[in-house]
Amino acid sequence: MAKLVLLHKANSIYEDEPDIVYDFPRSYLKAIEEAVGDWIVYYEPVKAGPRGYFAVARIDRVIPKPGVEGRFLAMIEPGSFLSFDWEVPRLVQGRPLETALTEPDGTPKKGGAVQLAVRRLPEADFARIVNLGLPQELEQIEAIRYDPQPAEVNDEVKPFERPVLERLTRRPYRDVAFRRKVREAYGYRCAMSGLMLRNGGGRPEVQAAHIRPVESQGSDSVRNGLALSGTLHWMFDRGLISVADDCETILVSHNKVPGDVVGRLLAPDGKLVRPEDSRNAPHPENLRWHRENVFGRGLPEGPTPWGGAG
Repeated sequence: MAKLVLLHKANSIYEDEPDIVYDFPRSYLKAIEEAVGDWIVYYEPVKAGPRGYFAVARIDRVIPKPGVEGRFLAMIEPGSFLSFDWEVPRLVQGRPLETALTEPDGTPKKGGAVQLAVRRLPEADFARIVNLGLPQELEQIEAIRYDPQPAEVNDEVKPFERPVLERLTRRPYRDVAFRRKVREAYGYRCAMSGLMLRNGGGRPEVQAAHIRPVESQGSDSVRNGLALSGTLHWMFDRGLISVADDCETILVSHNKVPGDVVGRLLAPDGKLVRPEDSRNAPHPENLRWHRENVFGRGLPEGPTPWGGAG
């Protein structure tokens, strides 16, 4: 196995979807086949935008691209994709983070490997990039984000340092990373009500909902997430609300949700609030999956968030 850097740019001519599939030509087949079962880092080339290194994922398998001679698809292992909390710059203090792109004096190389869309990545380089993008103390950072001086602090207790790969596969860590990116993408505003609510300490009340659940092979991509208030998150997960195929009209199961509840909870225009960066907009396939597999199913027994039994 081998770790890689894969170049990706939004709106490319190739059928890339970073959390699902990577489209590439035969010239990179050997390198990517060697990486099956191992991790890759996504990188945005200079001409495509400012992000640099922006996400990590694991390759599950490689298949020929149907109907296209000489092209192949690297299928991403479901549940492995994770956006970096902080996008990692191409250079740190003037030096590349990839050994293969660095001259002996530490300056960036020009041409050659720099132009490759697929680059092998030594373990040390991989760890350095991931540690910059997904710091091991991310859970602690989030825990004290709105309470920087908790009541009881023991300065002598240091957080346990988890190895990079253990961190990338821990569900609690991934949940924190996903929540931070989704809420940030929507400006801490509920995508269905349009409201930005904070408690007395300034903590955002909005939650991060997976459109396609992780247990149903949904990813931790921001494009598989919606920032929702607690009640709307509950309704979305239970299929009482969804999003139409225009990717903006909010659908409501009116035979299960009282009209006055709809009026109180949803934005007056009935449209989804979109993230400021269009690259973070919900993917149409994720919304389709939710409509076809979750929306309209039976209301569970018990009380509802708006009062009364289901």
